Amino acid sequence: MSYNSLQACVNDLEKHGHLTRIKEEIDPYLEAAAIHLRVFENNGPALFFENIKGSKFPAVSNLFGTLNRSKFMFRDTLDNIKTLVDLKNDPLKAIKNPLKYAGVSLTALSALPLKIPQRFAAINYSKTQISQIPQIVNWPKDGGPFVTMPQVYTEDIDKPGIMNANLGMYRIQLAGNDYIQDQEIGLHYQLHRGIGVHQTKANAKGKALKVSIFVGGPPSHPLAAVMPLPEGLSEMTFAGALNNRRFRYFYDQEGFCISADADFVITGTVDPLSNKMEGPFGDHLGYYSLQHLFPLMKVHNVYHKRNPIWSFTVVGRPPQEDTSFGALIHDITGAAIPKEIPGLHAVNAVDAAGVHPLLFAIGSERYTPYIKERKPQEIITLANHILGKSQLSLAKYLFICAKEDQPDLDIYDIRKFLPHILERLDFTHDLHFHTKTTIDTLDYSGTDLNSGSKVAFTVAGDIKRTLWKEIPSDFDLPAPFNNFKLAMPGILTVDAPVFFDKEQLGKELEILNTYLKDKKCSSLALIVLCDDAGFTAENSNNFVWVTFTRSNPSHDIHGINSFTENKHWGCNGPLIIDARIKPHHAPPLIKDPTIEKKVDKLGEKGGSLYGII
Repeated sequence: MSYNSLQACVNDLEKHGHLTRIKEEIDPYLEAAAIHLRVFENNGPALFFENIKGSKFPAVSNLFGTLNRSKFMFRDTLDNIKTLVDLKNDPLKAIKNPLKYAGVSLTALSALPLKIPQRFAAINYSKTQISQIPQIVNWPKDGGPFVTMPQVYTEDIDKPGIMNANLGMYRIQLAGNDYIQDQEIGLHYQLHRGIGVHQTKANAKGKALKVSIFVGGPPSHPLAAVMPLPEGLSEMTFAGALNNRRFRYFYDQEGFCISADADFVITGTVDPLSNKMEGPFGDHLGYYSLQHLFPLMKVHNVYHKRNPIWSFTVVGRPPQEDTSFGALIHDITGAAIPKEIPGLHAVNAVDAAGVHPLLFAIGSERYTPYIKERKPQEIITLANHILGKSQLSLAKYLFICAKEDQPDLDIYDIRKFLPHILERLDFTHDLHFHTKTTIDTLDYSGTDLNSGSKVAFTVAGDIKRTLWKEIPSDFDLPAPFNNFKLAMPGILTVDAPVFFDKEQLGKELEILNTYLKDKKCSSLALIVLCDDAGFTAENSNNFVWVTFTRSNPSHDIHGINSFTENKHWGCNGPLIIDARIKPHHAPPLIKDPTIEKKVDKLGEKGGSLYGII
C-alpha cells in the first residue's frame, strides 16, 4: 500500500479495523504510555489519541504492534522489497536470472529520493516550539519527555547530499535535566551507529553537525530508520521502495534537509564535544538507562505540516512494539547475516533477553571431516566472526552449535536450544572469553558505560551428559542456598543472598565448591544464582531475561573445580552464573499502580478501550 502521509495510513488502518481512537483526554505523563503498553499486551490495535493534555496535536502509537498489522501496511510492496534486499546481498542473481529481477531494478530506480522546490515549505509547513509537542513521558523515573519514534537525519560533511546521508532511530530527550526549554534537546546514540561517523568527521573540521529529526510521515520512513540495510542501499531509497513512493525532501533557508512528508521536523546543530546529561530513560532491556553525557543539540526550528500527528512508541522489558519491528525486519531481510558469513546458517538475537545480551547461532563444523572425534573448530572461527560483525559485536553471550549434530534445531526455541548446547558443552574447553571490551550502551551489567565482556559457548560433537529432567530426590544444597528450582533440563535457579561485594561472593562460591566438588552431579550443567528462583524458573522468557541481562561474563561466570590453564578458563563441574542484581546495575522498570487504575477505567463499558483490554 502506498501512503502519502501518516494520516493516510491512520485512515487505512481505521477503515480495516486495525486502529482504535482514544477520545478521552489523556495525560502525556505516564498515562499515554500505560495505555499503549496495556493494549500491546492484549495484542490490540494501533491507537489514535485525539486529545493529549497540554498539546493541540493528536498522537498515534502501536502502528507496528503486531507483525500482521505491519505486513498489512506494506501488503502491496513487501514481496518486491524482500527480493530487492536479497538482490543486494547477491548481485549475481540478477545476471543469472535477468527476467526475474528486471522489475526489482525498476523498483530501486524509481525509489530514488525526489528533491522538490523550497516554496513547498511555505505552503505546507508551519512552525511551533518543542514545548508544544506532546510531552510524552513513558516511565516514572524518566528524565523528561522523549521522542521515541524519530528518524534522525545527518549528512557526511565530506560528501554532502541525501545519497550519502544516514537516517537512524536514536532517542531524543525534549526537556528536563539542564536543557534550556525550547532551545536545547538531548541526542542519544549508541555504538556502531552511522551518525557517529558523521559527527566524528564534523568534529575533525571543527564544525557543527547539522541534524534534522523527522517524526511521522508514511510508516516506511521510521522502518527505514531502523533497518540494517546492505552496504550501498540508502535508507531514503529503501523508504521509497517500501512505500512505492519516492522519499520527497527539500532544504530550508538554513540548509537543513526537510522530509516533505514528515508530520514534524526538528532542526538543530551539535557543536564538537558539546554535551549535557541525558536520561534516565526506561529502555528495551527492561531497566532504566541512567544519566550520562550525550550530544547537546541546539534547536533551530520546529516545523509541522497541516494537521500533523505525533508518532510515538513505548519501550520496556520485551516483548514490546520494537519486538514486532524486529520480526518485520527479519521477515524482510531473511537470512541476510548468514549469507555474509560463510558457514553460518542462522543467528538469533534473543528478544526476550533484550536482544544484545544474548545470541543463539548455528554453523557448520567442517574443518576436519577425516577425524572421527568432532570438536568445535570452525564453530570457534564463526563465533569470532559473529562477535566482530556490526551490531552483533555488542552481544555478551553467544551460544553456537553445529548444524550437523541436529539439523532441525530451531534457534528460536529457547527450551530446546539451550539444553542442546549444555548436553554437548565441554566445561574445560568450550568457553571462550573476550574481556575489557565493548557491550551495549544500555547494558549496565558491565564495568562502565559501553564496557564489559563477552563469552562464546561453542559446541560440536556427541552428547556428553544426560541432563536432569527433574531434581533427584536426594539432591540438596547447603545454606544459604536452600531454595532452588529446575528452570530447564540441567539448569537450576537458586535463591541467593542479596549481593554486596566480591568478598561475599568469594565465600559463597567456596561454600558451593566445597559441597559440590565431590558430588556426582554431571547431569547438572548450570546453576544460576538469582534474587528470585521461582520467578526466574517460571518460564523461558524470565530465565533468559534475568540470567543474561544481570550478568557480566568475565565477572559473573564461575564453576565447580575451576582452573586457568595457559590463560584459558574452564571448570570440571557445573557452571555457575551469578545473575543477582548488583549495586551498580540500573533499576528495573516498574509500572505506576495509580496510572494502571486509570487505564483500567478506559477498559470499562463506555470507555474507549472497552473490549480491547
